Amino acid sequence: MRSLDPSDPPAVGGYPLLARLGEGGMGQVFLSRTSSGRPLALKTVRSEFGLDPGFEERFAREIASSDQVRSPWTVSVVDYSAPGQRPQWLATEYVAAPTLADRVQRHGPLPEATVRALGAELAEGLRAVHRAGLAHRDVKPSNVLLARRHPLLIDFGIARAADDTRHTRTGGVIGSPGYMAPEQITGGAAAEPGDVFALAAVLVYAATGHGPFLRRGEEPSAAQLLYRIVHEEPRLDDVPPSLVPILTDCLHKAPRSRPTAEELMERLGPGAGEWAAVPPPGLAEDLAAREAELRALPAAPTA
Repeated sequence: MRSLDPSDPPAVGGYPLLARLGEGGMGQVFLSRTSSGRPLALKTVRSEFGLDPGFEERFAREIASSDQVRSPWTVSVVDYSAPGQRPQWLATEYVAAPTLADRVQRHGPLPEATVRALGAELAEGLRAVHRAGLAHRDVKPSNVLLARRHPLLIDFGIARAADDTRHTRTGGVIGSPGYMAPEQITGGAAAEPGDVFALAAVLVYAATGHGPFLRRGEEPSAAQLLYRIVHEEPRLDDVPPSLVPILTDCLHKAPRSRPTAEELMERLGPGAGEWAAVPPPGLAEDLAAREAELRALPAAPTA
């Protein structure tokens, strides 16, 4: 969380902007609040996506679909922009928790028991998404929040709407390069098996600090990474041995050969503790500090 830039508007869609939470390929993310004080993550969409004549309709449709998914492993949609409004935006509940990417970058890989619990919980989250007839399409470490009670999947509505444009962007890929399934790269297909592939890649990252198609400390180009996903086998040398067979099946090149999210949950579940029982070391202190920072922000009137 950091202060707003002088160029930032005071409000978007009637919601006051309080701080910057981040920036990515899709747009910027701000901290906001409802008039009752409920904290929000307000995500604005880059103007270039609005140049696609069909994006606005897809955006509204996909966000409305996302709101059908109500589970302990996803954040709730609170509001989104009306047709014709610029910038387009999406407001979801805000959870003061680090992303998996942030946690691993700062503190290194997670313990094996934590990785197994993380996988079982996120697989259950994907099962809820898939049962609603949807696919996430952008499961990656920065879209996983390590919250207190459950890990959370975020940001799938905007990703699906943008993915239908068939854009792939270095530095802000719709379906990030290290976590895209082969069929998503070669044919633009993004369905439930692709989510399972991406989740397995996320668990490799959680366990090792790097993706399954990377060597430690390596920084290949997006094109090199995409080539490896399509043509090479994953590198699982650093993964705990008990997880290798499961992740190997999930990272199979053929979508039909991968387990479903429900099957993955069942395979991970017998050896997985509950997330709250095996959190990453120091997570409770991190969450407490973030929650205190949120409480310390000055109140802002509704715009």
